[in-house]
Amino acid sequence: MSAPPLRAQGKLEKTKVSIAVGGKASFYYLPLTISEQLGYFKAEGLDVEISDFAGGARALQAVVGGSADVCSGAYEHTINLQSKNQMFQAFVLQGRAPQIAFGVSTKAMPNYKTLADLKGKKIGVSAPGSSTNMAANLLLSRVGLKPTDVSFIGVGTSAGALAALRSGQIDAMSNIDPVMTMLEQKGEVKIVSDTRTLKGTQEVFGGTMPAACLYAPTEFIQKNPNTCQALANAIVHGLKWLQTAGPSDIIKTVPENYLLGDRALYLASFTKVREAFSVDGLIPEEGARTALKALVSFDPAIKADKIDLGKTYTNEFARKAKDKFKA
Repeated sequence: MSAPPLRAQGKLEKTKVSIAVGGKASFYYLPLTISEQLGYFKAEGLDVEISDFAGGARALQAVVGGSADVCSGAYEHTINLQSKNQMFQAFVLQGRAPQIAFGVSTKAMPNYKTLADLKGKKIGVSAPGSSTNMAANLLLSRVGLKPTDVSFIGVGTSAGALAALRSGQIDAMSNIDPVMTMLEQKGEVKIVSDTRTLKGTQEVFGGTMPAACLYAPTEFIQKNPNTCQALANAIVHGLKWLQTAGPSDIIKTVPENYLLGDRALYLASFTKVREAFSVDGLIPEEGARTALKALVSFDPAIKADKIDLGKTYTNEFARKAKDKFKA
């Protein structure tokens, strides 16, 4: 019997799909931007509308509220939601390291010694409740500080975040690239925790930690399997392109405003986070366990024994996409 044609994936239940994302210009979501800019969603028969929000928690609200179908956001939100009896599932991975760096302002806190010095300080995060906020909570919990011992301030992930730190509105910041590299290179922050590399992620989380992914209400995935397959295909196609793309390819592909006015620093930052991108869109089982362990360590509302990790993600779509594109 001859092999079925690759395109035989069934008719799309929904061709128009809205995706909510928190901080689209950041490297955290570069695979999404690449797949959009290179026409990979269109190639799968999708008409995708991407709405950008100040942080992952806001993007998630759009999906919970029904104004978007799918969220491009941090994997751990699926665990958080399940603890509140809301069933969501991640179905294709974009990042295999969180890419979050925590930096202390060298101007506001020149005598900084340890994380304990942050008690009573203002910490910038992309948006309250986002993964940048969760990562900060995790770090603080290790020196005995509770989330209520500091003030978290939402600063977004681009120009606003740079301005908040430079103007002294915040004393420290948990954020993603290219913003953190820009501040680090100019000596404006001292990086005290870094998950932009696989090694750094291992040090902070004690294992691999799935980061950006596409996730949606489980009900949406069950009703629209062919549409979810098309979305996973587009992302995995983008991930495959990213594996061989050079800095000049990136510059040609992303919108000019993503560079935040400094092309050289943007590229230095890309080189730093490059290994953080997933190579095949699959969510590692041990990564899901790492995420649960991290959340439980600072959030008493999440009980490990009450979470069914198998329901927070599926690799069914990414596996088919991986086969299709030989990723």
